[in-house]
Amino acid sequence: MEIVPYSAEYRGPLLALSLRAWEPVFPLVKSAVPAFVYESFYPDGWRSRQSNDLGAILDGEPENIDVALIDKSPAGWVCTRLHPEDSMGEVYVLAVDPVYQGRGVGSALVQHSVERARAKGMRMVMVETGDDPGHSPARHLYEGSGFKRWPVARYFKEISGGTQ
Repeated sequence: MEIVPYSAEYRGPLLALSLRAWEPVFPLVKSAVPAFVYESFYPDGWRSRQSNDLGAILDGEPENIDVALIDKSPAGWVCTRLHPEDSMGEVYVLAVDPVYQGRGVGSALVQHSVERARAKGMRMVMVETGDDPGHSPARHLYEGSGFKRWPVARYFKEISGGTQ
């Protein structure tokens, strides 16, 4: 495996592998959150939202993206954002093709992200993920990489079109 800087030739393959990676996750997310929340975030379906959001990241901040290649083909990618005001790096996006999951690609990309932040003088690295069953593998990866959980509670209340 080789980790290389992003180039536009990887855009299509990275979007496709991201959707494959999250295919099993979103049904579990949908069953874990209130319907009005899921429908608000994904009115046209999760694939549409993810494609748009990830495309914007790939197009808008290519300098923050690294790609894992196996046999010269994309196997996964990471976007690392820097927050100098907090002396913090952030693993903003991590996606690994299901074909390569469980083979160390995610761990290598996380470590690469950590090293990128360290090289820029950051003091810590943060990553966020869901607490639903679909994100259990991600939580396992991050905890296995030495990340410590920050207790956060996020609440939603429907204020239109439903009960108060």
